[in-house]
Amino acid sequence: MMIKQKLKVWDLPTRIFHWCLLPAMIFMWYSAEQGGNWLVWHLRCGLFMLALLVFRICWGFWGSETARFKQFVKPTQIGRYLKGGLSENEQPGHNPLGALMVLALIGALLFQVTTGLFAADENTFLNSGYLNSLVSSDMGSTLRGIHMAFFNVLLALIVVHVSTVLIYKFVKKHDLIKPMITGYKELSGQLPQLQFAGNKPLLVALAVAFFVVILVLTIG
Repeated sequence: MMIKQKLKVWDLPTRIFHWCLLPAMIFMWYSAEQGGNWLVWHLRCGLFMLALLVFRICWGFWGSETARFKQFVKPTQIGRYLKGGLSENEQPGHNPLGALMVLALIGALLFQVTTGLFAADENTFLNSGYLNSLVSSDMGSTLRGIHMAFFNVLLALIVVHVSTVLIYKFVKKHDLIKPMITGYKELSGQLPQLQFAGNKPLLVALAVAFFVVILVLTIG
């Protein structure tokens, strides 16, 4: 029996991003359901989510090794992974199937936030999206409808994601939750040497996210 060793896989920024999304999405749903004055906070939380997504996209290009898209987005490896030929030591971060879910969720959330920025408030007319003034009233209404309908697509993706994580934990006995909390995985055999980004790329990614939020507020 091979002894398992701890390997740091997820850096702190990646973990903070992941766990900030959960309460943000819950609050976005709750505030939308409540309506009224809650929509003010719905819009603000939408800006926060936009900042999170912009940061994660930046981090996917110049962040730590396991957070970079080029490290885990490998469609050609899906077949090998399904056949059990791709070890976790070889790709300790997201597996090829998990990578598809990451891209799907980031894309869906970005689409949802973007439509919300331009959507019209057809109830009180006081809480339209920050960029609603840039589109016609008809377009604002259309985007509101898309924004509301697309939530079902987003919800379906979230259900698939959570279900998959639970199946891995309780059926396959492969815990994906704990590493996303602690940052460490327990692996046997030869451990890979992973590279983690320092403060400079982190500050740049945060600055880009902050700039995008300020730009939205300025234009709107």
